Amino acid sequence: MNSGKILITGATAGIGLATAQSLSQQGYELVITGRNPDKLARVVNSLDSSKVTPILCDSESVEDIQSLGETLVGKGITLDGLVLNAGVYFPNELESTTLEAFDHTMNINFRGPFFTLQSLLPVMNPSSSIVMVSSLVVKKAFPTSSLYAASKAALEGLVGGLNLDLAGKGIRINSVRPGVTATEIQGKAGADEEAINGLKQMMASTPLGRILETSDIVPAIEYLLSPASVGMRGVTMDVDAGHAI
Repeated sequence: MNSGKILITGATAGIGLATAQSLSQQGYELVITGRNPDKLARVVNSLDSSKVTPILCDSESVEDIQSLGETLVGKGITLDGLVLNAGVYFPNELESTTLEAFDHTMNINFRGPFFTLQSLLPVMNPSSSIVMVSSLVVKKAFPTSSLYAASKAALEGLVGGLNLDLAGKGIRINSVRPGVTATEIQGKAGADEEAINGLKQMMASTPLGRILETSDIVPAIEYLLSPASVGMRGVTMDVDAGHAI
């Protein structure tokens, strides 16, 4: 598994970064996106930079997303795989959720992936694979996560219909549903050390017995990108430490 070109959105941290690192080590050519130029540059420098094309792209910006596809067309780059990973999580309660928070979450977690795929469709090769990164919250409810869960459920809702729409192009789409994973997303959502320790204690009661690491999620993404998964269409793989059992 070391040929082809893969684009990863949100590749500067968390699952996206871990996926980029693993694929780079296997010799893949990568296109990586992020909205922070300094973080993007650091990631490129940590990989085989001769095989990495970095592109600034804010997944909340329709203009950036449209430009992403145009840039690849201009560079003559075509893709064998796409990992729609960019996402945000902020805890919300119904009474205090603002329209701004609602739109921000839905724009990045749902609208962004939809229009990213639309923008990149002209450069997707036949038989290419698309992996959407969802979340366990679609399947197992957590307090103050209703908005995040709805945005990821909407993302999963695309998978079935798009498989039928794109079948004639030979493109397949599947998704991965990570459980609670040790990434920057908790801190960005305002979780302090005590709250993060609480998550670790909660995950200690799962069959796996610990919080997930990004390295636990990456193999599922790699499998869905690989030819070994050619018979899988519209599948969601739970990588949740058995939390939903």
